[in-house]
Amino acid sequence: MFVGVLRLRLDIVGARSLKDKRSVVRSLKERAQARMRVSIAEVGVLDDPRRATLGVAVVSNSAAMCDRVLADVAAMAGSLPHAVLTDRATEIVPFGEGGAGVQGGIEQALDRDDGRDDGDLGAASDMLEDAEDDE
Repeated sequence: MFVGVLRLRLDIVGARSLKDKRSVVRSLKERAQARMRVSIAEVGVLDDPRRATLGVAVVSNSAAMCDRVLADVAAMAGSLPHAVLTDRATEIVPFGEGGAGVQGGIEQALDRDDGRDDGDLGAASDMLEDAEDDE
């Protein structure tokens, strides 16, 4: 499983108000969601009507597919009539076969089979005990 993340920075040239900005951002978000099946949200510079930062995420079983989808979204952003794409950054994160490479969270807690009672605090209490032993 691969998670692709894209950050887009746009200059919205003709925007005079946040309403103008929202119109351009909403248009891109709706088109990207409908055509590319991605998650997209405005994530920065929320109070400046002339600039927008958007985050885009996609999950796939192929890193190449993640890269292709994110490149298509960036191309879509670059062709906006009322905005200029000023920066883009892409990262693709592998998570192993079927997510097996993911460590932490509930998955790790459920897989724990080390004989502890359910009431035991686990690794946090072990670290505290080790720190106390070092003193």
